[in-house]
Amino acid sequence: MADNRRSRAITEGVQRSPNRAMLRAVGFKDGDFNKPIVGVANGHSTITPCNAGLGELASRAEKALRNAGAMPQIFGTITVSDGISMGTQGMKYSLVSREVIADSIETATNAQSMDGVLVVGGCDKNMPGGMIAIARMNIPAIYVYGGTIKAGHYHGKDLTIVSSFEAVGQYTAGKMNDTDFVEIEKHACPGKGSCGGMYTANTMSSAIEVLGMALPYSSTQAAEDEEKAVSAEESARTLVKAIHNQLLPRQIMTRKAFENAIAVTMAVGGSTNAVLHLLAIAHAAEVPLRLEDFEEIRGKVPVLCDLKPSGQYVATDLHHVGGIPQVMKMLLARGLLHGDCMTITGKTVAENLKDVPADPSPNQDVIRQWNNPLYPQGHLAILKGNLATEGAVAKITGVKNPRITGPARVFESEESAMSAILEGKIRPGDVLVIRYEGPKGGPGMREMLSPTSAIIGAGLGDSVGLITDGRFSGGTYGMVVGHVAPEAFVGGTIALVHEGDSITIDAPARLLQLNVPEEELARRRAAWAPPAPHVTRGALAKYMKLVGTASRGAVTDA
Repeated sequence: MADNRRSRAITEGVQRSPNRAMLRAVGFKDGDFNKPIVGVANGHSTITPCNAGLGELASRAEKALRNAGAMPQIFGTITVSDGISMGTQGMKYSLVSREVIADSIETATNAQSMDGVLVVGGCDKNMPGGMIAIARMNIPAIYVYGGTIKAGHYHGKDLTIVSSFEAVGQYTAGKMNDTDFVEIEKHACPGKGSCGGMYTANTMSSAIEVLGMALPYSSTQAAEDEEKAVSAEESARTLVKAIHNQLLPRQIMTRKAFENAIAVTMAVGGSTNAVLHLLAIAHAAEVPLRLEDFEEIRGKVPVLCDLKPSGQYVATDLHHVGGIPQVMKMLLARGLLHGDCMTITGKTVAENLKDVPADPSPNQDVIRQWNNPLYPQGHLAILKGNLATEGAVAKITGVKNPRITGPARVFESEESAMSAILEGKIRPGDVLVIRYEGPKGGPGMREMLSPTSAIIGAGLGDSVGLITDGRFSGGTYGMVVGHVAPEAFVGGTIALVHEGDSITIDAPARLLQLNVPEEELARRRAAWAPPAPHVTRGALAKYMKLVGTASRGAVTDA
C-alpha cells in the first residue's frame, strides 16, 4: 500500500470525524478507511448512442475496484452528441464540452482527494476531456472507452453515421430516391457505441491505447460485446495495481509516447481532430508538442489501414484482425515506434507487444501488408502560407486532385455555405471559405461535416476545395483544410478574403495561399475590424474569452 495516499487526510484522524461520518453514509465501514479511494468518472447518458452503454461499464468497474481492495466513488460527467448537434448552433458547445469534462473530473477528483481515477467515456470529447484531466492531476488513472458501434447494413453495404450525412447531399442532388434515403437513416446506427469508422472517437480511443493509458486491444472493441465489460473490469484491477505502485500518468505520457500516438494515428488514417486533441493533452501533461511534429512523423509513416471515412472498413473489422496492437507491432518492427515507453499495465510497449506478429495475416486486407500500404506517407498534413501563418490541418490522401487554384466563395458561417451547396450554387473549381467558425469566432470551432458531406453527395468532392477556421468531423474527407490559424475573429488572413479572390491549396507543397498582393492585403487589414461577439454571457462567452489558438490545441488554461 502506498504511504502517500491523497485520501488519507480525509479518511484518517479523530479531528476529521465529520468527514468519516459522511463517508459512512455512502457505505464505508471501519476497515474501508485504509483503502485507496478511486473515482469512477461516469459519462453515461442517453443523449447519444456513444454513451448509452457506459453505466453498465462503470458498474462492472466499480465492482471490480471493490473486489481489488479499493473504495470506488462514482460521479457523473457530461456529454454532447456531435452527430445530433452537427450542422446546428448546438455544435458550438461540442469543443466547449471537452473543457467542461476535463474541469469536472479535475474538480470532483481533487475536491475529494481521490487516490486514483477511472474515466469511462464514449463520445468524441469524452476522451480528450478525460485525458486532459488525467494529465493535469497526475494521479494514477486509466481510461475505459465505451466501445464502437457495429456497422449498419443496407443493400449489402456497411453503413455508418456519415452514410446518413452523405445521403442528404445525394438526395438533394436528385441522385437518391425517397426509399433509399429513409432506409439509410433507419439502418445507419443499429445500436449502442461510438461512430463506427476511424472517426474522432475511435481515433482518440486508439491514441489513448497507444499512449499507454488504456489496456491493449480495448480501443476497437464493440460497445455491445461482453469483452468490452470484461475489459472494464480488468482496467479497474490494473488501476489498483498502479495506485499501489504509484505509477503516474506523466511517467507514461512522455514525449516519446505522444510520438507513438501520432505515428499510429497516421497509420490508421485517423481524424484531423487528433491533432487538436493531442496538442491539448500534451499541454496538460506539460509535454512540448508542436504542429510541426505531426508533419515530421507523417513523412515517415505509411497509411496501413483501409478504414472509413475514405476506406472500406469499420473499427470492428480492424479489431477482428489484430486491432491497434497489430498496427503498433508493424511500426515497432520497422523502428517507427518507441518500444521503451511505459504503459498502465506496468509493462513497456515492447513487452505488451511481445507475442504480436510483426505482420498481419495475409488472409485479410483491413490492415495492409507493409510493402503494400494504402498510401506511402501519412494523411494528416500541416499546411502553411499567408492564409495560415500558424498552420492548418488537412487530410491529403485519397484526393484525386491534391492541388487546386480557384475563386473564393466566401461564407461567414456554416449555415450560409450549406444553403449555397444545397441550392446548387457551387461549381467545380470553387474554393469555399467558411470563416468566423474558429475557437473564438464561433465560438466553439464547429465541425463542418454537413457541408463536406453535402459536397461529396453532390458529386463535387474531387473538384471543390474548402477551407475553414472551424474543424472537420472525423467522418470528413476530400480537399478540405481546417483549423486555419490565426482564425478570422482575431484578424487572421482568412478574414481578409474577398469573393472571387484566387486561392491555392497545394497539398504536396503543404501550401495554403491567398493569391492577392501584400499591398492589397495590408490595405484590407487596416480596414478590418472584428465583428461583435455572438454571445456575451454563459458558457460560450466564458469559453471565447479563455480559449487560445487552434495551432496550440485550443486550450483554455494557457
